[in-house]
Amino acid sequence: MTENLLFPDAERGAGGAGAGFVPLAERMRPRSLDEVVGQKIVAPGSPLRRALEREHVPSMIFWGPPGSGKTTLARLVARLTGLRFVSFSAVLSGVKEVRAITREARALKERRGTILFVDEIHRFNKGQQDAFLPHVEDGTIVLIGATTENPGFSLNAALLSRCQVFTLDALDEESLVTIGRRALEDEERGLGALGLKISEDGWRLLARTSRGDARSMLSRLETLSEALREEAVETKILDAEAVERLCGERLIHHDRAGDEHYGLISALHKSVRGGDPQAALYWLARLMVGGEDPLFILRRLVRMAVEDIGMGDPTCLPHAVAALDAWRFLGSPEGDLALADCVVHLATAPKSNAVYAAWEAARAEVRESGALPVPPHLLNAPTAFARSEGHGRGYLLPHDHSYALVRQEYLPPELAGRRFYEPRPWGHEQTIRKRLEVWERILREREEET
Repeated sequence: MTENLLFPDAERGAGGAGAGFVPLAERMRPRSLDEVVGQKIVAPGSPLRRALEREHVPSMIFWGPPGSGKTTLARLVARLTGLRFVSFSAVLSGVKEVRAITREARALKERRGTILFVDEIHRFNKGQQDAFLPHVEDGTIVLIGATTENPGFSLNAALLSRCQVFTLDALDEESLVTIGRRALEDEERGLGALGLKISEDGWRLLARTSRGDARSMLSRLETLSEALREEAVETKILDAEAVERLCGERLIHHDRAGDEHYGLISALHKSVRGGDPQAALYWLARLMVGGEDPLFILRRLVRMAVEDIGMGDPTCLPHAVAALDAWRFLGSPEGDLALADCVVHLATAPKSNAVYAAWEAARAEVRESGALPVPPHLLNAPTAFARSEGHGRGYLLPHDHSYALVRQEYLPPELAGRRFYEPRPWGHEQTIRKRLEVWERILREREEET
């Protein structure tokens, strides 16, 4: 029978997955600010730490990625101040529950203040967020909200004006290794009784694949313990290969509706716009490995082709549309290469937003000058009545002239001579620029001859 290194039979009640089991990440939550790792907002002398030392607790929003310590800090605030702590999830509850909690807080206010911790506070729409305002305003509750979304976008202005926003960072690898080592050495709350050790390269692999998330790091340590419980292990020192084998491949986290979703696609777009195919391929891989919808990426590639490249390289738009067709035809994984081809083509193409700028200028002119009438010589004249009204009179057909060129005004008289499009002197637009210059020279020479 395989020796149970991590969960001897005598300890199954304390460490097993049965009744009373508490996950390692929960057991290892910091019990003091000094145990918090990797967050500058609680460093000695920081505004939050000074406020807690004065026992002055403002309503606040903790904004940071998953596993950065938002819930832990909220609990520490309550512990350090002695305030009653009520945890509430915006995913599972609504305004009705908020009213019940605030009624109870009001009844207890004289004896003990209440911290209302709202996890995923951005899940409340901006109208629902108004339910907190009067209770924050009159001090019935101290509101602590946790969000992975930018509060400037996800929270209403009235609530933001009553709360201080504190930003938490994704934990770096050193911080994650520190948290992991602490859990592995702690005999009271962690896995210290097991004598398990992990090599330096094993720790680095765990930290790197946890991507700034302490909860993920500790959950993976727990996965190791579960895996070892079922295997015969010759050594208790695990290297990177053993860690990877026992934990299995971790899917890269990617929130397809949150800030990271927009951050990654923004990084891809800016890398293409900046002409860096190496970075563009990396961000494309991050999106695809993370499970992003390829159609979302392809729509953005088509947009890049028309917005950032345009007539700088007119082949980019058909290439992007062809990539869309290829992916729909092949699917993943074969069709994914069509996205990579397209990204490299777009990144290495000459860039021009001249048409984009011209289009914006033309729309602005229409809004400014209104519906100016079409000049009579440009009007169609399909009937005798139209011709009698002067429609088409004076129009010069370019095909009747050499080079199919003739000087005439196509804009309304009020805008005569107005220029919207200025082709850039590079890429395909260099050819367009030279062509327009040649046409202008031909027309001038013809006018000088007459």
